[in-house]
Formats: sequence, structure tokens, C-alpha cells
Amino acid sequence: MRLTVFWERMADHFGAGYADSFARDHVMAELGGRTIHEALAAGWSAKEVWRVVCAVMDVPQSKR
Repeated sequence: MRLTVFWERMADHFGAGYADSFARDHVMAELGGRTIHEALAAGWSAKEVWRVVCAVMDVPQSKR
């Protein structure tokens, strides 16, 4: 998954204004105690991170 697609999906699910805030502030145990931004910077793929977001935040199947 391209990073641009990841951010489009984040904006679609959380809203354009909240997606970045969520990604910057919400620490997830499933990402090794990291935020989304930290996980991506640490080398996690956008696809891996999106799967975690979907599982943790109950993203509807139609948006996965």
C-alpha cells in the first residue's frame, strides 16, 4: 500500500482534520507502544499499520 493511499483511508475514516491528530497522539500497544507516525518512521509498512488501525478502531470491512 502506498503511503498516499494510507493517508487517504485515514482521512476517509477519521475525517481530514482528525486523521493526523489521531496518528500523532494515539499510542497503540499493537504498534509496539508507538503512534502511527512513529511506527511509520520506524519502518513499519503502511499496509501493516493500516491493518492495526482497522483492527483496533473497528474500521468497517467496506473501508479496509
